[in-house]
Amino acid sequence: MSTLPDKATAPDEAAAPQPSPGPGRLHPAWIVAAVAFLALVGAAGFRAAPGVLMVPLQQEFGWSTTVLSAAVSINLVLFGLTAPFAAALMERFGIRAVTATALVLIGMGSALTVLVNQSWQILLTWGLLIGLGTGSMALVFAATIANTWFTTSRGLVIGILTAGSAAGQLVFLPFIAMLAQDPGWRQASLLIAAGALAVVPLVLKFLKNSPADAGVLPYGAKPEASPAPVTEAGPRTNAAVRALQVLRRAAKVRTFWALVAGFAICGATTNGLIGTHFIPSAHDHGMPETTAAGLLAVVGIFDIVGTIASGWLTDRFNPRVLLAVYYQFRGIGLLVLPLLLNAEVQPSMIVFVVIYGLDWVATVPPTAAICRATFGADGSVVFGWVFAAHQLGAAGAAIAAGALRDATGHYTYAWFGAAAMCTIAAVISATIRRHRAAEDANAGETEPATA
Repeated sequence: MSTLPDKATAPDEAAAPQPSPGPGRLHPAWIVAAVAFLALVGAAGFRAAPGVLMVPLQQEFGWSTTVLSAAVSINLVLFGLTAPFAAALMERFGIRAVTATALVLIGMGSALTVLVNQSWQILLTWGLLIGLGTGSMALVFAATIANTWFTTSRGLVIGILTAGSAAGQLVFLPFIAMLAQDPGWRQASLLIAAGALAVVPLVLKFLKNSPADAGVLPYGAKPEASPAPVTEAGPRTNAAVRALQVLRRAAKVRTFWALVAGFAICGATTNGLIGTHFIPSAHDHGMPETTAAGLLAVVGIFDIVGTIASGWLTDRFNPRVLLAVYYQFRGIGLLVLPLLLNAEVQPSMIVFVVIYGLDWVATVPPTAAICRATFGADGSVVFGWVFAAHQLGAAGAAIAAGALRDATGHYTYAWFGAAAMCTIAAVISATIRRHRAAEDANAGETEPATA
């Protein structure tokens, strides 16, 4: 008698994922990517807020730049340190639940900001609540979506999703700036809360946790070469334990520390410095806040173009070389920025904004690609730890630049110091060793191999 189960009663065979949803139908991976993009847009509202709201808060409460920079720094630290644990939580509880919770935290933190009247309260709202929420929606979210749902075009997908943060800045920043002027910063905070909460229903309805939930293989996967389907319940290991185990393995690999150093400088020169202090610095030179906010919005426009292009390039060229080029161009821009700031927007400032926008987070796709190639199945969580360094660098730069401004009356030394750091990041990136891809099946058991 044959031991093969009858086709009508073989649950495993009946539920086997299909390589595609059928002719003429959109693969569910692209629907998930679209919802993830909108979620990143909704979560990005606060990324545009500190630079715009800093001056109105100073005018109303008399708080120093250092105090407000400290609130931003707490946010950036939590934004980074939450990321690797969020990646592990997504593996354990699913992408949908973690994402929806993160958006609710962002909405709560921003809405409660309207009630603050003491400086320590801004540390709780801007710092704790929004930091935890945005950390769970950090760029590791983009890497998790790409690694879970896509076998091909991962670099492009990470580029598109990373551009969601830029799109959020583009969508929110001009409105936040206008509301901060009239009727006031409280209405701007409520706008951020509404933007985050509006995406929650879409996440709950359309953001599936894995291809297995949709009955398909990851986009581009071949049935004979695909791994076992991922079920909705991820690895049973405690999320914190999983994140720390991955950190212990990654810390033994030199490439991890090279990526950590480079990404820390990346964070310092984007979120920490330009994102937090560009508008106050421009205001010091007589430029209206709404004009400076408009320039940052242009950065957001070109960030979308640059990050998607970087994803496309990452699928085709050496990511280490791309990182070195990106960091060096950023350093050149920061070196000349003090010469460009003026009460009026000059053509040279437009050139700076365009170039800096193209380079803003173009570093993300090649960094995520190196993590995936070096650490295999651990790649998303490793990228979470690398991103934590990004935000620690951003936090340090935010508070250091604020202290320099209070001590010297200007930001010039901050710009020059950041330019020097970018050159260091370029050298580090160019010297990263090539690694052979870690085998997914053994990534949790052995150390990533080095060449």
